[in-house]
Amino acid sequence: MADLMAGEILGQVRSALAESPIHELRTLQVEPVQNGLVLSGTVSSYYHKQLAQELVRSFCDRVGLALINRIQVEWGKQRGSNP
Repeated sequence: MADLMAGEILGQVRSALAESPIHELRTLQVEPVQNGLVLSGTVSSYYHKQLAQELVRSFCDRVGLALINRIQVEWGKQRGSNP
């Protein structure tokens, strides 16, 4: 049952990320796993990581799915500067 809900909500989550006003969130990936969703990709700050997590969590909480956040933070990623 939870796998079915994950499949149904996956498109909604991907659309929400793709339409985000924050460009970095548009590049993140979401994949279904048993009883939940895995959020992955790379962003340039922990703030963006948290924003993405809370966006996806809002969908997961509606249907009781777990969220696994595997987003990596690479400082200076978007700015192109060296750490």
